[in-house]
Amino acid sequence: MAGRPSGGVVPRLSGAELAAAVPALAGFALDVRDALAVPSANLTFSQLYEVAEAASRAVKAGAAGVVITQGTDTLEETAYLLDLIWPHEEPLVLTGAMRNPTLAGADGPANLLAAVRVATAPEARDLGALLVLGDEIHAARRVRKTHATSTAAFASPDTGPLGHVIEGRVRVLTRPPRLPALPTVPDAPRAAQPGAAGAPQVAQPGAPGAPRVALHTVTLDDDAAAFLPGLARTHQGLVVAACGVGHVAAELAPVLGELAIRMPVVLTSRTGAGSVLTSTYGAPGSETDLLGRGLINGGLLDPYKARVLLRVLLSGGADVQRIREEFGRRG
Repeated sequence: MAGRPSGGVVPRLSGAELAAAVPALAGFALDVRDALAVPSANLTFSQLYEVAEAASRAVKAGAAGVVITQGTDTLEETAYLLDLIWPHEEPLVLTGAMRNPTLAGADGPANLLAAVRVATAPEARDLGALLVLGDEIHAARRVRKTHATSTAAFASPDTGPLGHVIEGRVRVLTRPPRLPALPTVPDAPRAAQPGAAGAPQVAQPGAPGAPRVALHTVTLDDDAAAFLPGLARTHQGLVVAACGVGHVAAELAPVLGELAIRMPVVLTSRTGAGSVLTSTYGAPGSETDLLGRGLINGGLLDPYKARVLLRVLLSGGADVQRIREEFGRRG
């Protein structure tokens, strides 16, 4: 992002400009490439598959690791998607900034330098995709954005960071087991809808042939029972961000059970940390009731990551049994 005379910051800086703003990067052999100059909320699965393929080609050509910079709005989802499909031992490191360059104390340069150090460190090999901000190294599968503006916005509530960058040295303190990469099935190009006269064309919300996965967050006095039944006509999967350890109102339970007959429905917690349980509570709408109706236990995955995993599995043609097995392994 960079400033402009009015209206806020916009995506304007190139990769070369970002690197030039960090003198210490001169000590690394960098191949800097630009991919997409868009806000991260605009990114699509198709675009991220293309970025992953470009990163893979770079590693096959001899790169010790890859750093990807993007906006932080969807950084936790991007990191997890790339982690699911990254097959190499070389580190794939994502980073961003919470303070744009027009603000005092902008953190982008320091984050970029730390990310490059991690991407080139032997200690970071075979950890999958990593997220590096504030000198902390996080596993993509566990990290979350937990604050709208703080420079300490990214945390891994269930595990803590894997390590740190200390005085320029990469220290990996724990190495979680790595799961095999999932196959990627790129989406077809998105069709565009003509806008009003003189207006730009607007991309449709889903690519032709790409599975649509909805996310519903359960709330107090929820009215989802009125509109969720129609979801089976438009979507191929659903993630439910339920209360606490996996609870919904009793009237919603049979609706979700009926949907689970027609599509995979994944049960997660809206709390941001901790796991969906399996058999502690037994009332209608409890986790025991919902899992008994065929919902899939999302385990420790937050709703956003569960949606990414379900979307990738559906794109690869996975049936409900395979989806249940993968959530059991990765949740």
